[in-house]
Amino acid sequence: MISTDQIQELLNSGGTVVGGEGEKIGKIGQVYLDDETGKPEWVTVKTGMFGGAETFIPLAEGTIDGDTIRVPYDKDTVKNAPRMDDSEGHLSKDQEAALYEYYGMAYTERTSDSGLPAGGAPQQNTGERKDLSGESGVQGRDTSGPTTDDAMTRSEEKLRVGTEKVETGRARLRKYVVTENVSTTVPVSHEEVRVEREPITEANRGAATSGSDISEEEHEITLHAERAVVEKETVPVERVRLGTETVTENQEVNEEVRKERIDTDGDTGTATGGEEKKH
Repeated sequence: MISTDQIQELLNSGGTVVGGEGEKIGKIGQVYLDDETGKPEWVTVKTGMFGGAETFIPLAEGTIDGDTIRVPYDKDTVKNAPRMDDSEGHLSKDQEAALYEYYGMAYTERTSDSGLPAGGAPQQNTGERKDLSGESGVQGRDTSGPTTDDAMTRSEEKLRVGTEKVETGRARLRKYVVTENVSTTVPVSHEEVRVEREPITEANRGAATSGSDISEEEHEITLHAERAVVEKETVPVERVRLGTETVTENQEVNEEVRKERIDTDGDTGTATGGEEKKH
């Protein structure tokens, strides 16, 4: 059986709830006490985006393990539990019965074990939502309950905002081939025919008069020219890769929180010099 002192320590340190295999289910939200015994009966865990939703888990089979509450349920079982409207800070008889049925627990046996007379009629409201953080002890049940002291606890919700990393998109590198025209100027040369005449001298007279005196003759030469030749080769020019950088920006989050108000009803009987306070 988990005691109120153990619950108080967990709330002060910000404890968590884990499943039977050790997987984290969620942060501890609120604790509900049995009106008759004042013992912890239900705990809520914060689930969903930014912990905006709370789900009920029975503490009957829960155990304390360090700064965690270990329960014999997995995360999916807890997330799929019926959602209850606890705006009045209590669970009704029907709400508790529905939760016990979902978790496979006998409602009548559970109410007897929690301090109600065996076989007796269950209370209309068996648990009160209590914010136990900052209290020296777990007391202050609703004054409408069967047993109480002369004070009640005022609770309020605090907005806790966190972040989680989600996948927002994908980026990839893709390489493809494009064709473009490249123009360049290349110098080329060619041979042209040019007639050269030289006079007959004593030095060349023998070669000039070696043939017939008068005759017909042809002489052929081969002309040459350069032409542009194109050759391509593939060379590496650069390396490209994808990288990421983290950019931090401010995002405003709006959420409603609830606060309890305590007021007096009827004649307060304030003594002379006294001060009536409202919270």
